[in-house]
Amino acid sequence: MSLTHSADPRTSSVRYRDLARLVWRHGRSDLLADAGLGQFTFGDEDGPPGDRDKAEQLAHDLEALGPTFVKLGQLLSTRYDLLPPAYTTALARLQDEVEPFAFDQVQEIVESELGAEIRHLYADFDPEPIAAASLGQVHRATLRNGREVAVKVQRPGVRDVVRADMEVLGRLAATADKRTEAGRRYGLEKLLGQFGRSLAGELDYRREARNLLRFRDLASDHDLLLVPEPVSSHTSGRVLTMELVEGRKVTDVGRLGLLDVDTRPIVEQLFSYYLTMMLDEGVIHADPHPGNLLLTDDGRLALVDFGMVATVSPRLQDHVLKLMLAISDGDGEETARALASMGHPLPDYDAAAFRDDVTHLVSEAINAGSDLQVGTVLVELSRLSGSHGLRPPAEMSMIGKALLNLDEATLHLDPDFSPTRALRDNVGQMMTRGLRLRTGGLMAAAVEAKEFTAMLPKRANRILDNLAEGEFHVQVHAIDEERLHTVLQRMANRLTFGMVIAATILGAALLARVPGGTQVLGVPVVALVFFVLAVLAGVALTAWIVTTDRKVARTERERRGRRGVV
Repeated sequence: MSLTHSADPRTSSVRYRDLARLVWRHGRSDLLADAGLGQFTFGDEDGPPGDRDKAEQLAHDLEALGPTFVKLGQLLSTRYDLLPPAYTTALARLQDEVEPFAFDQVQEIVESELGAEIRHLYADFDPEPIAAASLGQVHRATLRNGREVAVKVQRPGVRDVVRADMEVLGRLAATADKRTEAGRRYGLEKLLGQFGRSLAGELDYRREARNLLRFRDLASDHDLLLVPEPVSSHTSGRVLTMELVEGRKVTDVGRLGLLDVDTRPIVEQLFSYYLTMMLDEGVIHADPHPGNLLLTDDGRLALVDFGMVATVSPRLQDHVLKLMLAISDGDGEETARALASMGHPLPDYDAAAFRDDVTHLVSEAINAGSDLQVGTVLVELSRLSGSHGLRPPAEMSMIGKALLNLDEATLHLDPDFSPTRALRDNVGQMMTRGLRLRTGGLMAAAVEAKEFTAMLPKRANRILDNLAEGEFHVQVHAIDEERLHTVLQRMANRLTFGMVIAATILGAALLARVPGGTQVLGVPVVALVFFVLAVLAGVALTAWIVTTDRKVARTERERRGRRGVV
């Protein structure tokens, strides 16, 4: 991929032209709508529905537009409720590998960020990168104390490129939300805001260092898992120094290479680690593809690249736990209820049809037995929710994506491992985590109870005083009174105006029968004037009704769109 957009940020006008070309080429009706799931088959080798060639072309075009759009495509690959399977599959394979930038630029960035010459910071610094991507590249180095490390250096000018691209995308998303049905339905501006926050976090290497420390602490109880330790003294917003991990990508290790490794304990610890991470600690590794899993020479599994990390609220953790337990029990109706409680229904949401299809999907999943993967089920449920007008939270799609990639890694390491069986085996521990009172929540409940106890006597006395004095009022907001008043007033105005026009026509007709006076075309002038006034008033009334009704309808669509946005 070219470095033009990284080294020389393009103007907004050029970006608008590029995006216009992209929309013209890919602006199809199936691009922002689910493509339907047919009979909900699993492991179908005929390929995902949708236009594969168009999907691959979209991935290629996004890749050519630079780092912002590569990351946007990677994020969209998790939104199974928005895009057809062919597009999510193509976008999931997006690569942002580019040519490395010159070492003199690397040296300049490192020295300006860390405040010292590179020879004083590192005993050795390899000028040839071991990996290069659109946001940065990684070099092998050695600290002054002899410790081998990996140094991640951000690409020069990439923040300016991202900032300019986000401004252009922000204007287009705001316009789409106001003027298009797709924008109102999917809330493109809000989706873009979530993406912007995620990308900003990935551009701040200090945040990635904190993520490494957090995930390393979570892995401390798993002796077969390894997360590299960051070196805080050699880390800044654009430079990240961390422990060097030697290993091979899981997907690069063949079946013969795995014969010498006892993979079952590794897979069990990895699966348990991911469940704890998502359903107990409330964090998601948002980019968990198998390329970020390295099998080390000492038989451990290293997890790397924690730039994109999303959080899961305690409420959503409980919902996901209930969802996964319902799936493991084969309870389709409970699965549908769990999905509905965590999603946002759109105006066309059909609860009965959704429940029936979810029940069928879960039944098919259970019948698949050990061949079925948990991530596959969650992804299919996300797609099914989107097709029925139920918009799941973005974190739900990320959890499905994470487990889907986890399925791929575990299946490669141990084909006999069954995530669904492992999920059932850990139901007791998961329920314990789900029912455990969190310290923060317990303290908040104690504060609420204290406030309630302190205010109860005062509030009770006030209620009793109002009852005794006959001033107790109950206000129920069952309807929008202001809106109802406006509608009734408009109806009364139209009715009154119509009656005046009818009376004018009737009076003109009576005057037309009065003999004498000045006449035009055999009709008295007075009667003719009233006829003309009545016709003009009728035309004005019709135009007014049409204009106001269209305006009200447009406002109502925008209001429903905002209400249905995720």
